[in-house]
Amino acid sequence: MITAQTHIRIARPSRDLIAAERFYVDGLGLAVQWRTAERVSGEHDLLMVGPAGGGWHFELTRDPENPVAPAPTVDDLFVVYLGQAPDEALVRRLVEHGGTRVASHNPYWDEYGVTVEDPDGYRLVLCSRTWG
Repeated sequence: MITAQTHIRIARPSRDLIAAERFYVDGLGLAVQWRTAERVSGEHDLLMVGPAGGGWHFELTRDPENPVAPAPTVDDLFVVYLGQAPDEALVRRLVEHGGTRVASHNPYWDEYGVTVEDPDGYRLVLCSRTWG
């Protein structure tokens, strides 16, 4: 049964796990929960990031032998509900670590936050609203 305490993993491909790590760890402040230590033929390179002690994480994958190119759309969003206006220092740090600040496809997200594309083109929204 799925409950509010059920853990989730969101997986998606990445062109560059080092760039993804810079953005999500050094930029956003998530923790590395696990990564592959070396290249193993026939296996994916993995980077798992999320909040320390959290119930979810991103699994970013790259298979150099059979790569899958990320194909994000303007509505593939990762929304973080901050409950306050996004800190401009955080937005600057995300840009300094490989992100690109963009206008949102849906004006709701521009009214209530800031949208930053990650190095693979997926969009992170820092929302000023609260969840619920």
